[in-house]
Amino acid sequence: MDKNLIQRTVSGLVYVAIIILCSTPLGAQLINSIFPGLIQQQYLYYGLISLLLIVGTWECVKIMKFGKGYEKWVVYPLVIFIFYVFSKRYFHHDFFFDFRLSEILALALIGIAVVTLFKFPNELYFDSGKLIFTVIYVALPFSFALGLPKFSSYNDSFSLEVLFLFILIWSSDTFAYLVGKFFGKHKMAPKISPKKTWEGYIGGVVLTLVLSYFVEHYQPELRGNWMVVGFLVAAFAPLGDLVESQLKRNFGVKDSGNIIPGHGGVLDRLDSFIICVPVVYLYFILEKFI
Repeated sequence: MDKNLIQRTVSGLVYVAIIILCSTPLGAQLINSIFPGLIQQQYLYYGLISLLLIVGTWECVKIMKFGKGYEKWVVYPLVIFIFYVFSKRYFHHDFFFDFRLSEILALALIGIAVVTLFKFPNELYFDSGKLIFTVIYVALPFSFALGLPKFSSYNDSFSLEVLFLFILIWSSDTFAYLVGKFFGKHKMAPKISPKKTWEGYIGGVVLTLVLSYFVEHYQPELRGNWMVVGFLVAAFAPLGDLVESQLKRNFGVKDSGNIIPGHGGVLDRLDSFIICVPVVYLYFILEKFI
């Protein structure tokens, strides 16, 4: 068997296992079965997102090839400060998905950053532009990710929104790849991601919606309507891949890193997650007004 295939399979399984253990009560149950009362699930999830944030920031700085100016050193304190603000809300259960102007502006900034990447890439060749883009592209999505699960220290509960978000993203990517491989003829963005096709995109949407139906039917305690979430994930997950591909293309980089052997870096694996989290978060805000 191809050694690269073995490496990709093993590292992929480890990656999936870490996501599952840190985004469901299984992680704390496993650890506490060995060391009783050691940790609560919300801390495992917070640790996971914190790690992904730091590594993702480092990878983005490396991709964009910051110069020797102050911007390279300011980016980390800014990212950590934004994450700290959201962390306070996370531990104080302050994510109520109300219509807050600050949140709407932050979500809008993510959209502006994406438009800038595709339409005005020259702005990102200045270190000031690199600084702003990194903070928006990495800090805000991972910070918003803290608001997706609900948890309680009293009854030791932790909700599964993040787990099923990952499952839908993985299904969208897998279905789009398989449909595109066997039926794809019309390229979606040949200069950015040559393998993506419109047939694959449509197949990913349809089949992810089918999976979303079962999530909505068998997981009624999840926040929101997961048929809607599934559609949003299938529609925007490919955009996440295109955004990161365009970022790497602009700066002549193949992979964001090699922390996951055979799969690349954190940004390579979480490109869809980075875009889907703000979209789903916005839906949870708007869903309260519908």
